[in-house]
Amino acid sequence: MDFRKIENISVDCVILTLGEAGMEVLLRKRKLKLFEANQPDIDDWTVIGDQVLNSEKLDLAADRIFNQAATYNNPYKKQFKTFGSPERIHNEQDIIFLQSKGLKHRIISVAYYFLVSKEVIKIAKDTKWHSVLALPKLGFDHEKIIRRALEDLKIKATTTPIIFHLIQDKFTLNDLHFAYESLLNIEIDNRNFRKKALNKTYIVPLAEKRAIKGAKKPAKLYMFSHDIYKKLADDTQANYLNFSF
Repeated sequence: MDFRKIENISVDCVILTLGEAGMEVLLRKRKLKLFEANQPDIDDWTVIGDQVLNSEKLDLAADRIFNQAATYNNPYKKQFKTFGSPERIHNEQDIIFLQSKGLKHRIISVAYYFLVSKEVIKIAKDTKWHSVLALPKLGFDHEKIIRRALEDLKIKATTTPIIFHLIQDKFTLNDLHFAYESLLNIEIDNRNFRKKALNKTYIVPLAEKRAIKGAKKPAKLYMFSHDIYKKLADDTQANYLNFSF
């Protein structure tokens, strides 16, 4: 395998999860001391990214880059857009940072997003979760990349069961309700949501309950059945598979 990096082609990974207060993205700290009076040191954040290796397929590059930042079995992954405008890197600090790495100013980035459950993922020491509603100062055009990932994910969440990659395998209906509200960034009537969710046969009730802090009674647990969903999808029951609540 040719381990040399292609200087002007990178893969950027938007790693998303559901935190206690809503959707979060995993970011890596970017620091560079410049030792120049007229230039402040670079101290900000970026999504998880790296150059593609010469003999590496894009999907394998995305997996490698994801694994540099996190330990997680079989995350959901989607390539959603390529960012290649000649003007995408114009900030002086971004140019200086690339020069320090021996990289070109014109970089084409293939962007993926990954969905993970926060309860089981382990992350690298130089990374940190940040709310997508309160992003810190970001390098390059990474805020735009994050926003585009969320836009794509919102559309997909209303037509596919993608939301279940963000929550635990066993969940309460309140967990699912919170996940949809957080991802879509809207309020959803809880009573109507529960009624619609209980009408979906691929949301399977379990003979288990979970104690909820502050609640008098434990909450019933459910799981998503891939087999039931696949059968319904194969039978093309499009209306029944609508995930819009």
